[in-house]
Formats: sequence, C-alpha cells, structure tokens
Amino acid sequence: MSLDPEIFEALIDTIRRFVAERLRPREAEVAENDEIPDDLIAEMKQLGLFGMSIPEEYGGLGLSMTEELKVAFEFGRTSPAMRSTFGTNVGIGSQGLVMSGSEAQKAEWLPRIASGEIITSFALTEPDVGSDSAAVKTRAVKDGDVYKLSGTKRFITNADKASLFTVMARTGGEGAHGVSAFLVPADLPGLRIGTPEKKMGQQGAHVCDVHFDETPVPAANLLGAEGDGFKVAMRVLDRGRLHIAGVCVGVAERLIADSVAYASERKQFGKPIAEHQLIQAMIADSKTEALAARALVLDVAVKKDAGENTTMEAAAAKYFASEMVGRVADRAVQIFGGAGYIADYGIERLYRDVRLFRIYEGTSQIQQIVIARETIKRGG
Repeated sequence: MSLDPEIFEALIDTIRRFVAERLRPREAEVAENDEIPDDLIAEMKQLGLFGMSIPEEYGGLGLSMTEELKVAFEFGRTSPAMRSTFGTNVGIGSQGLVMSGSEAQKAEWLPRIASGEIITSFALTEPDVGSDSAAVKTRAVKDGDVYKLSGTKRFITNADKASLFTVMARTGGEGAHGVSAFLVPADLPGLRIGTPEKKMGQQGAHVCDVHFDETPVPAANLLGAEGDGFKVAMRVLDRGRLHIAGVCVGVAERLIADSVAYASERKQFGKPIAEHQLIQAMIADSKTEALAARALVLDVAVKKDAGENTTMEAAAAKYFASEMVGRVADRAVQIFGGAGYIADYGIERLYRDVRLFRIYEGTSQIQQIVIARETIKRGG
C-alpha cells in the first residue's frame, strides 16, 4: 500500500505547513495546560492523521511504512505530545487489529479509528511487568461467551481519551504462550481509568492506570487465537519502534535548525557563536548523527514494506535514533547556553520530552538484547 507520489507530496506539504503554522506556535500553551486543544485535534482528524496506517478500504490513508516515517519526520518538528494525540491510533492502538483482527472486527472498529471518532490505546505494561512483557499478570477467565478480565495496567498512553483498548491478558499458564490479546471497549462494566500521571515531559500526552475488575469481554473480541497475545504485541511493537525512531529523527532535525538559528544570531567575542569552532563541532556531530539515523530508519522501512522480517533492524533504528536525539538535545541546551535552561526558548522542554524515547516501546537496554539475540540467531 502506498499513495500516488504526487498526492503524497501534497499531503507532506500540508502537514509541514500545519506543524509550522498551527502546532509550533501553541507548544507552550499545550505544555502549560497539559492538554491538546480541541480545535487542533479536529484539524488532525480532517487531515486523516488518525487513520494514516489503516488500509484505505476501512477509511484510512493506507500509508506504507516509508510514507508513515516521512510524516513522523515532519511531526518531530513540534512537541512530541502533538503526535501522541493520534499516535496510538496509528501505531500500537490499531495495528494489532490491522494485523490480526478478523474481517468482522476490522469492519466494526477500523473505520471509526481511522476517522478519529474512536481513540485507541494499547494496554501491555503492568505495575511489575514492563520489559518482561511475557510475564503479564492481568487475567482473563473464560465464562460462557465472555472472558472476565481482572488486573491493573500502568502508564497507558491516551487511556483517559480511549474508547477502545487492546489488552494483553493471561488466559493460560506461565510465559508468552499463556497470553492473549483482547479488544476491550472502555464502556464495559468493571473498567476504571486512573488519573493522569505527572510526568517529566511530554505534557499534553496523558498516561494513566487502567483497572479491570471482572470486566466481561465478549469472546468475539479475542484478537487472533487464544495464546497469540505475545506474538500480536511483538509484531505491533516492531512497527511502533520504527515509527518512534522516525519521530526522534524529526525532533533532532528541529533541534539542529533551532541551534543553528540561535548560534547565527547570538554574538560573543565580537562575532556570532556559529563562527566559533567548538560550537561548530557540536553542530557537526548533531548533523552527522541525525543523517545517519534518518538513513537507517528509511532503509529499515523499505525492508519492512518489502515484507522482510525487520525485528532486529527496527530495534536497532529505535535504539540508535532515541539515543541520538538525547545527545542532540543535550548539545542544543549547551549551544543555547543559559537560554537553553530557560523555559521561554522551548529547548529545555524538548530536552525533557525526548528523554522518554529511550524508555517506552522497549527501553534501550531491551533493544540491545533484541539486536544481539537476532544478530546471533542470524549468525552475525
């Protein structure tokens, strides 16, 4: 699936203008209020952003992975919370359904996910289950034509906005094979959402606990076969990791552009600091790493679009790009000097925002394990 090149170019052009003219000017307001304004969400829906990765037959844009990444690059140029508004609909919240859903499930949910009428959320992490995602404790017990779901999920993105959750729960014995995936509507009895957490950064993107107390989920809402949950989760994360890597590249490019603009204006010792070699070294390092990450991310996307297994490559892209943007943000604060530490310039906010990229959808340490395991499996 991919769009006609001219149509896609027009879409990217529109998104670029939307990010520059509508989103960037309101970043401070979003951070201050910890909320994305309704008018911006409505515009995102009109642009089709909630259905980017959903096939056209279900009302989505049906973008290829390569195209989705080019959109992610553009969205990296504003606060990550802006992208998070539709991010779960594009990635982890919808892709289990796209990849493993039955025809009936897709027809029921995907058109409304694509339009943004339904916000989706992905519930895997638990109070003591994060990186070891095969150790899910939330239980689903079969009872006639429903499964009774009980347990707590933690740090769930967009949970307070979601009307549909993809939930990983234990239907069988220990380990990965005992985990199943369920489509859980938010209005079912016994489902309760906690209050949004206060976070280091990414204000406007909410994470909450989700509690299930004997929540009756129709057996028809099982995603794939019983025991397929871990497999579904890993396939979803493969794609999500690549998307996050693309966002990291976009944020790095934004930070470099801001650093160059500031360094060209700010004068010390009688000339702009951009003419001082030690500042140039930081710009050069940042630019080189960002170019390397962009090339890696696009290379993996091409392989994914060709149907290749990209588990190792997606992990490498997420690992490299998320670590890279952390270093770029750190240098940006340094180039801005005192101004980099002051809220008005927005650099310290991005410095805090990008810290999350090394943690969610698999920490850098988990990516290292995946990369090593897959490399060894393939004989190097």
